[in-house]
Amino acid sequence: MKFRAFFRPSWIFVLLFALIPAIGRAGEALGGVEVQEEGRLTHVMMRLVIQLGVILFAARLGNMVFERMKLPGVLGELCAGILIGPFLLGGIGLPFLNGFEHGLFGGAGGGAVPVSIELYGFCTVASVVLLFLVGVETDLKMFARYSVAGSLVGVGGVVCSFFGGHQLGYWLIRTAAERADPNFLGFFDPGCIFLGIMSTATSVSITARILSEKKKLDTPEGVTILAGAVIDDVLGVIMLAIGIGVINSMMSGGAEGAQAGVNWMAIGRIALRSILVWLGATVAGVLLSRWIGAGLKKFAGGYSQIAIMALGLALIVAGLFEEAQLAMIIGAYVMGLSLSRTDISRVVQESLEPIFTFLVPIFFVVMGMMVNVRELMDWNILIVGLAYTSVAVLAKLMGCGLPALLCGFNARGALRVGLGMVPRGEVALIIAGVGLASGYLQGSDFGIAVFMTLVTTLIPPPLLVAAFASNKPGHKNRQEDPVPEITYTFPEPEVANLVLRLFLSAMRREGFFIHRLEHGERIYQLRKDAMVIGVRCPDASLIFECDANEIPFVRTAMREVVVEMDQTLGALRQPFSSRDITNNLPAAAPSKGPPTERMLRFIRRDTLVPDLKGRTKQEVIGELVNAIAATGLITDPLQALDAVIKRELGMSTALGNGLAVPHARTDQIRQLVCAIGISRAGVDFESGDNAPVHIITLVLSPLDSVTPYMEFMSTLQGAFDEAGRDALLHAQTSDDMFAVFAAR
Repeated sequence: MKFRAFFRPSWIFVLLFALIPAIGRAGEALGGVEVQEEGRLTHVMMRLVIQLGVILFAARLGNMVFERMKLPGVLGELCAGILIGPFLLGGIGLPFLNGFEHGLFGGAGGGAVPVSIELYGFCTVASVVLLFLVGVETDLKMFARYSVAGSLVGVGGVVCSFFGGHQLGYWLIRTAAERADPNFLGFFDPGCIFLGIMSTATSVSITARILSEKKKLDTPEGVTILAGAVIDDVLGVIMLAIGIGVINSMMSGGAEGAQAGVNWMAIGRIALRSILVWLGATVAGVLLSRWIGAGLKKFAGGYSQIAIMALGLALIVAGLFEEAQLAMIIGAYVMGLSLSRTDISRVVQESLEPIFTFLVPIFFVVMGMMVNVRELMDWNILIVGLAYTSVAVLAKLMGCGLPALLCGFNARGALRVGLGMVPRGEVALIIAGVGLASGYLQGSDFGIAVFMTLVTTLIPPPLLVAAFASNKPGHKNRQEDPVPEITYTFPEPEVANLVLRLFLSAMRREGFFIHRLEHGERIYQLRKDAMVIGVRCPDASLIFECDANEIPFVRTAMREVVVEMDQTLGALRQPFSSRDITNNLPAAAPSKGPPTERMLRFIRRDTLVPDLKGRTKQEVIGELVNAIAATGLITDPLQALDAVIKRELGMSTALGNGLAVPHARTDQIRQLVCAIGISRAGVDFESGDNAPVHIITLVLSPLDSVTPYMEFMSTLQGAFDEAGRDALLHAQTSDDMFAVFAAR
């Protein structure tokens, strides 16, 4: 049976696949074909392609194994890289494969990097993509809300970690013989500086995943950890820039420069330049983010094109930062941070996910390949690694926990914050990779950094879970600002599901970007410019979360969606009354008034009617449609009128206080248009307050085009406060009416 199993089709395929190179070499020998010099490039590419294939399989297998053990998958990718790297399996010679006599990954490295230049190039691009997406995911609004506590926690963790790692590197890693070396720069030695910088980085992705699984992201501890991690990353990036500049300055003078002493003036200039460049670029990017986002949306044809162009900008900015003697990852982070406050941030994250899934595992595997396990097995290095890791853990616990105590957290909360800041990850590895590639770190130092990353990633997760096992608060005076919510309850979950789909479809037509946050649950985020709306659909309810000044828009949108569903279902609709739903809507927040410039884009003097003659709502709607038709903006006025009347039959558009907003979507126009009329005698619109309507606003929007249809209607209502209504009713001409809106 075993003999037969060997000849299964899968094994035969593997055997033939392994024999392909040998068969090719035999055919080459028989044909007398010689390998020409120009074929070397093809050979290098062949080697790279095979290496990438092996890396992707190894990364996926390592990720799966560690996730099944309830550990972060990134650790599996690191360990996979160590296993298949040039110092272990990847260094075993494969004589039956041409070009792999020194192993799959052996014999290709040069200088400080033990892998091929081509493979390290992929790794570099992956690090840029990774830091770009880290910047895009940064929540600036949350950071501003918890800026004080987060800043103190982040600064404390960075300061303690840097000096702890630096001093340990100075006293333990450097031997007496090395200190006697004239090239040893003491406090400013490159190895010591990089060991200090590497210990500052915090991997917020690991902590965020744990907090998300435990539903603790919105707790004071969770938000403070995330805000502190933002500061942590920012300071780490600034310190990397300063560190590289200081090292370049100190190394430029060689041994003579080192003996001459520290040029504090030059170091101060480098530090100031690094901070100014980073902060200047960040501030400029944040201020210009709206224009950058608008430009990408204008020139790109779709979601994927927007994301690709955004990534292109990130690569360009990263290269410019490298040219300015700052690390590429700093520029990538700045570009990501700039786009984080735009409505395309989620589009970029979701569209670049395939690129992220392809490149980032390559980065972690290649980082693992750079670890010389043989050196790491040296007891001296292993002891130093344990000491370095211990200092890194204690530095975060103390540096982040003590400031948390000062910000109102109790001992339990401070411990949670400290544990949440302990994990290191991708940023530490990127910094270590920069140091190794630049020759500032030795192979043993890099191995110690990876060892520290592995241990600090493995230890905190179970401890953090245990710290959050208790539901006792971690803040002395826990205060939670209630987020405004609007809840709609329907008879059946199927009805809520249908309304949700119609609502999301309507929002897409409004120009919103729709993002599903939880694939297992119906949780969405809607973004358009500065407007952000959260939507949840538990069971038979729809729950909206938004700012108070966005409640009128949500109410208007839901009103239209319910009416649209009512018309669509007709006699087959579920037994619930659309009037009951809309009449029980939560009270609107006080309107601050509509943006004048946005209103005036759609209000024309020749569509303002100061004295409507009709006595019924069908007659006055017909007059307003004719007013728009006179401008030539309607293809077929009768069909447009029919669409408005059908909409009105579904539910009255009377808003109370003498106002009505008849409206419809129609394919008879190409852009949003409106007409506003005044009925001196009043018209019966079946208003809920049984009062006649005097001010009628007709709004027509294209059927399928993206236009601010409901946004315009909701903001327009802000002009019809008591003073606005009184001014309109006293207007005698269309110019008088237009002046009322222009003055709002």
